[in-house]
Amino acid sequence: MVMATTTSTTAVTSLASVTLEVADPEAARRFYSAFGVDAYVRLRASEAHSTGFRGFTLALTVSGPTTVDGLVGAAVDAGATVLKPAATSLWGYSGVVRAPDGTIWKIATSAKKDTGPATREIDAVVLLLGVEDVKATKQFYAGRGLAVAKSVGGKYVEFAPGGSSTVTLALYKRRALAKDLGVPVDGTGSHRIVLGGAAADAFDAFADPDGFAWEAAAPLAPTPS
Repeated sequence: MVMATTTSTTAVTSLASVTLEVADPEAARRFYSAFGVDAYVRLRASEAHSTGFRGFTLALTVSGPTTVDGLVGAAVDAGATVLKPAATSLWGYSGVVRAPDGTIWKIATSAKKDTGPATREIDAVVLLLGVEDVKATKQFYAGRGLAVAKSVGGKYVEFAPGGSSTVTLALYKRRALAKDLGVPVDGTGSHRIVLGGAAADAFDAFADPDGFAWEAAAPLAPTPS
């Protein structure tokens, strides 16, 4: 993936928005509305070159297996491709789909049996960035001002959410993330995602050590009536 250098050291207090770069924003908007996750992502038109694994996933945590099945089914009905059918594992129950725009989504629960009726409710959303060196990237973000909420050696890091953010930022080894999602690890070109940061002061756009782009989060545009 293309890498860039930072141009400012202004502190970024939290991840405020996630913008997916897509070829057809209207088609993507229809898909994410039908999938039920349109509140968590913004969309931007882009024809940036990208092949293979883009190095990230958006992971949804839900209450039980039937809810996982319902969300996977909704995604497939709207045009997604199944990368991993929903199934029980050591850690719970999960499935993985790829949206028509190429973004990979994982839907999971720690419960192996339902304890209530199926819903469309999402308990948590995590943006997992697959990085080459978790410790180094953790230091990069900590230096930028993000607070670490959880850290498991050089394997996994989760940053504390801030403000009104609805998506938690986390780091995972790129190769391990690709394996978990059931895709080859190789990928070139743009990540096709832009992270919006909240900060006390304006800051210049920058990229992290793995080329993930950040910019100052813009206010949400009014929803058309």
